[in-house]
Amino acid sequence: MKELTVVFRTPSPIEADVVRGLLESHGIPALVSADISRTPFPLSVNELRVTVNEENAAQAKRLIESHRDDTPGGAVVPFGSELEPLERTIGYRFRDKGLLEHALTHRSRVHEDASGGVFDNESLEFLGDSILGFFIADMLFREFPQHNEGQKSKLKASLVSATSLARLGERINLGTHLILGRGEEKTGGRLKLALIADSYEALIAAIYLDGGLDPARAFVERQFAELLAEARRTGAAAAFTEDYKSALQEWLQSRDGGLPAYRLAAELGPPHRRRFEVEVIVDGQALARAEGSSKKEAAQAAAKAALTILSQSR
Repeated sequence: MKELTVVFRTPSPIEADVVRGLLESHGIPALVSADISRTPFPLSVNELRVTVNEENAAQAKRLIESHRDDTPGGAVVPFGSELEPLERTIGYRFRDKGLLEHALTHRSRVHEDASGGVFDNESLEFLGDSILGFFIADMLFREFPQHNEGQKSKLKASLVSATSLARLGERINLGTHLILGRGEEKTGGRLKLALIADSYEALIAAIYLDGGLDPARAFVERQFAELLAEARRTGAAAAFTEDYKSALQEWLQSRDGGLPAYRLAAELGPPHRRRFEVEVIVDGQALARAEGSSKKEAAQAAAKAALTILSQSR
């Protein structure tokens, strides 16, 4: 059996794959391996080693060095810069890039990895869910002192819903950066809202583990500013869920009002470009009217208009 020599070490599965691909593209067989930690809490990525046969080691090291980037100060920039656009977007630079990659790694990638050094983001997702819930509860407590516990709970559920998290994740282009297995990649995993929402929670946990509570809180406050503004304006966090009918119903019920009703007021345009006008009825009175390309769309638009009217009349 030929002796293997370590030519590259990294905590990053992406870097390890890049280096292995680089070497193999130049005819140097390479192997990625890892020391498996004995801890039951794999919250940081183990060191991965890229090894080659001893006779190829010198050539492999020269090849790796030739593909590094030199900074003006002479320091060497390692592989892994592909996540820098995401860091710029979220306004946070990780000290431990492995934590960011961990947050982006779906279990499908782990199942296809033979090194044993890759962990999925499910534990981070669990932690991030709790951290996010705490921050949102604290923000609602301070922002809405006049709301009772039930009203705050409904607002919190809307703000941290999977739909809201997925839309926030889409805003920062999170799907583009997910680390997926080949099978999940082929089935459109980057566009799946559930995967984006889960990774969004894992990202919050990664920021917390890397920098502490303050950076994590700052990230959440920036990300949820628009939703909180919508909640202040209408009393409902429907900015991303777009379920204005439910929001209107909750608004009325919280003030001992009756349930809203919806009535088709008109059908406009030719059959192939039909438009619908829907009125929303509150306490027997037509409160607002809106149109849309479907009755459902028109009803949501009417409910949104009604919420605006009600919030301005308080």
